[in-house]
Amino acid sequence: MGAEEAKQKALVFKALADPNRLRLLSIVKAAGAGEACVCDLTEPLDLGQPTVSHHLKILVDAGLLHREKRGTWAYYSLVPGAIEQTAGILASL
Repeated sequence: MGAEEAKQKALVFKALADPNRLRLLSIVKAAGAGEACVCDLTEPLDLGQPTVSHHLKILVDAGLLHREKRGTWAYYSLVPGAIEQTAGILASL
């Protein structure tokens, strides 16, 4: 594995290294429509909207979540195959 590839893969694990971000992934995955509004993610984590948005941005930057802006709110969904690809990183070592 090259240095750049290792750096990109480490971003994913860094994103997953926070309990709040793991909870966010779990909530989004369990959402009925396969997506969740940022407005629905603050209460379960008992965090303010700016903090939740910060965590969501890290998950988007790591390629785990997709963000779609609709009017005032942003909606988040899992990137198809992202969880499986992340598991595959460890399997390939």
